[in-house]
Amino acid sequence: MNKTTNVSWFKRFRDSGVILYLILIVLALIYIMPFVTQVATSFKTDADATANPVALVPEIWTTAAYKKLFLNSDFPVWFKNSFIVTIVVTLGRVFFDSLAGYALARIEFRGRNLIFNLLLAVMSVPMVVLLIPKFLIIKSLGIYDSYAGMILPLLIDAAGVFIMKNFFESIPRSVEEQAMIDRAGTFRIFWSIVLPMARPALVTISILSFQGSWNELSHFIVSTQSSSLTTLTKGVASLASGQLSQGNQYPVKLAAAVVMTIPVAVLFFVFQKQIMNSSEGSVKE
Repeated sequence: MNKTTNVSWFKRFRDSGVILYLILIVLALIYIMPFVTQVATSFKTDADATANPVALVPEIWTTAAYKKLFLNSDFPVWFKNSFIVTIVVTLGRVFFDSLAGYALARIEFRGRNLIFNLLLAVMSVPMVVLLIPKFLIIKSLGIYDSYAGMILPLLIDAAGVFIMKNFFESIPRSVEEQAMIDRAGTFRIFWSIVLPMARPALVTISILSFQGSWNELSHFIVSTQSSSLTTLTKGVASLASGQLSQGNQYPVKLAAAVVMTIPVAVLFFVFQKQIMNSSEGSVKE
């Protein structure tokens, strides 16, 4: 009887989903712990961070690391460069990826399938393989070590074009037929009718573009060398290598990482409900 009761209790416990929730909670804690440790350490003193590197509560709370970061380092310059590049690249990708996606989805022209297949091929190539060719092209165009060299190669990406093409194909052509009857041009149909319907895809592209360009490192390594053009990723990498000063400097390094994380985290938090649903926004015939 006792055994039967235990089995019945376990079955109800299992069916209620408690076990699944416990597993998810454990995984969430494992995932979030490094970030919590990072934030806590950024408010420690150097001695406290060295003695208790993974303690979640500082012995003495201090903002010295943040003051040093903003007042006694080039961190503000790094932040400005990353902000400029990220905003321009995000706007550029949204526009050009949308144009290219619409052309591949709606405009009939010779070689369209070949271009799309090449697009898929580019998506399968590791970006590190393209670093040297990218460097040579940037040098030959005379835009090395400039904002142009940092921004232009990032203004369009294969994944974004692929997402926009698939979304535009989910919109029935009947949506555009009335505009065609009114003799609206291709760009006007794209800009005034189809693009507003692609808001879920546009939000997705914006978030991915912002995150990708904000966290980009390898491209900026091969496209710039001046300290005045250093971005957050390059700057934080230099901090991690001990460039700022002597000692481990854990609080300063992790304070930089915290500040770098905030914009992307806020972006995901604000737009989390608008991440693209493949069927959202399309019109059913």
